[in-house]
Amino acid sequence: MRISAFNWTHLVACLLVGVTAVLLSFGALVTTYEAAMAVPDWPGTYGHNMFLFPLAEWLHGPWDLFLEHGHRLLGALTGIITLGLAGVAWRSGTRPAVRWLAVAAVALVVLQGALGGARVLLDDKTVAKVHACTGPLFFAVAVAIATLSRRSAAVGRAGVARLPVALLVAAYLQLVAGAQLRHLDAAVEPATFRTLVGLHILGAVAVTVLSVVAAFVVAEDGSVAARRWARGIVALVAVQLLLGGGAWVVNWGVPSGLIPEAWQSAEPRRGRSGAGPAPARRSRRRLRGSCKASRAVPSRINQGTSWRNRAALVWSSSRAPASPPRAAAGSSRRSRGPWPARSRRWPRAAPR
Repeated sequence: MRISAFNWTHLVACLLVGVTAVLLSFGALVTTYEAAMAVPDWPGTYGHNMFLFPLAEWLHGPWDLFLEHGHRLLGALTGIITLGLAGVAWRSGTRPAVRWLAVAAVALVVLQGALGGARVLLDDKTVAKVHACTGPLFFAVAVAIATLSRRSAAVGRAGVARLPVALLVAAYLQLVAGAQLRHLDAAVEPATFRTLVGLHILGAVAVTVLSVVAAFVVAEDGSVAARRWARGIVALVAVQLLLGGGAWVVNWGVPSGLIPEAWQSAEPRRGRSGAGPAPARRSRRRLRGSCKASRAVPSRINQGTSWRNRAALVWSSSRAPASPPRAAAGSSRRSRGPWPARSRRWPRAAPR
């Protein structure tokens, strides 16, 4: 095995891990703000070449356009770095495991790009779920390449190595279950929803137990660096549990029976499934339709309107009645609230 003066494979792999982490963060924001269809064409962006889209329209345009186009650019950058990593790994004469992991990374990044394009062209949530599951898998492969390409990388005992592998498998299955809840369809049956939630909770328990047991085993037989990483994994699992509980409370409220009835809110919370009154659902559908129609020309969408105001408009429209609020005598149209001027299109009330 030829050893060069500088470990380029490890350097490029670490760069790939950093860029992929930012890419996954952009993907999570795209799902949170429902910006996957902000750019309806692929691989171009509103008729432009993806790399030649006007920078001013991207940076100063709508928030969802910024997220979706940025996600695409980061995906392209990740693919270029992955190809470079595969070339460097095969030319530098690293260990065979690193070289074949680099080949697997190239296959995964090509598959991930094709899934992203199919998600836009087909506008299908099933493809979005698969896309959300293969992204972290590619990130895990990149981390494995960065770890194994170190010159001091050593293989531990078989007893110590089994628990991390089991933890890795359990964490990925938990991620798959979480993706089903993350991309939940509004027409899902209550029984299916309860099953998905139960599987996600069981996965969380399995990951927590395996991480704690692995930390204890590594503390006895592992190195100092392995002990630090094990404690860090336990801390990250604890933070993830808190974030999962907070996400549940924000979307669906505190489960009944956990707090006294006197502390519970009189108004029931509504999740993202759209389970609300019929007029409110119709109002949200019309608002989404107007937003989709306004995306035809991104340079003319809500100039001077921040994404916070648009988010406030969507939240208020989901809680407001179908008819517009009546203004006081002598008041102007601009004094009705912080709504953007281009998006203030309330549905007319039906005649009684």
